[in-house]
Amino acid sequence: MSETLAVTLVGFASGIVLGLASRIPRFCTLGAIEDALYGGNRDRIMMWPMAIGTAVAATALLTAFGLAAVEGTVYLRFEFSLSASVVGGLMFGVGMALAGNCGFGALARVGGGDIRSVLIVLTIGIAAYMAAVGPLAELRTALFPRQHITRLADSSIAAQLEDLMGIPALYVSLAAAVLLIAPALTDPHFIRNRSAVLWSVLIGLSCAAAWLGTTYVAQNGFDPIPVESHSFTMPLGELLLQMMGANGDLGGFSVGSVLGVVSGAWIGARVRHQFRWEACDDPGELRRQIFGAALMGIGGVIALGCSVGQGISAFSVLALSAPVTLLSIALGAVLGLRYLVEGRSPFELVLTFFAAVPHLFGKKRRPD
Repeated sequence: MSETLAVTLVGFASGIVLGLASRIPRFCTLGAIEDALYGGNRDRIMMWPMAIGTAVAATALLTAFGLAAVEGTVYLRFEFSLSASVVGGLMFGVGMALAGNCGFGALARVGGGDIRSVLIVLTIGIAAYMAAVGPLAELRTALFPRQHITRLADSSIAAQLEDLMGIPALYVSLAAAVLLIAPALTDPHFIRNRSAVLWSVLIGLSCAAAWLGTTYVAQNGFDPIPVESHSFTMPLGELLLQMMGANGDLGGFSVGSVLGVVSGAWIGARVRHQFRWEACDDPGELRRQIFGAALMGIGGVIALGCSVGQGISAFSVLALSAPVTLLSIALGAVLGLRYLVEGRSPFELVLTFFAAVPHLFGKKRRPD
């Protein structure tokens, strides 16, 4: 088995878990925010800290035992840029609200038969490559320059605290995992939802499994293989290029991850009898979705990841960019939803965001 095939299988197997989670407990960034803001239910949003905490703990243990070499990953290879994380995250969040899905959610909908989401996936992939290496690349690097790190503490929360306070990185990571999981475990309604709890843990473990699998291949193979985990911005463009034969043979972790999510979502949709073909018959909605997808592609490249890439994969290695980017994505999504649902002006959106935040994690809940 070649190294490329091996990491493709790693991405595919762990991606299937994410695809199943998107259909069975309906794990979704935008859906979780919508439920909390407008539905009075926090179960889906509580899946996020549970999944992130699991990923942090599992990745830290793997790293401590030498089974995950995450130091050279894209999330820890560059110095933290506050402007890139905030601007890129906001662009991604607003685009996610306009498109009705993030890249991961669009792939899940493709697996459920939604033809509209195919266009969202294509647009994200094209826009991402335009911003990464295409006509927007020079403007992006001029506005948001990235420097390679000289110390791990320049990009890692755990390494920074280890330098400042002498606390081993493993202990910092495990403490962070406990703090992240605590809100979910203390929510009685969420704990009673056993499916959501189980799938949250599986989502976190799938992220750690990706680090484990790609590290094993990189350390034991002969070809240079990057250590990766799941993200769904640049990989969408990578898949497009490979399908057109413009970027070598088909394969690689990111390609396997994308195909795994679609396959898992298809299986989940079939199991729950939710598979049905859907198309868009509203030109206005289609224009909005294309514009939102373009914002996500560009914003995801600026921020070095999407809601899953920064929100789970980067968080699992405690990258400094992860909490800032995830909060910026959430802010952008809230602003976008306020605009779509309530017709608020951009100035009103900024003011009303701070009033909306307590509803995301507050205790008030509408009756089921």
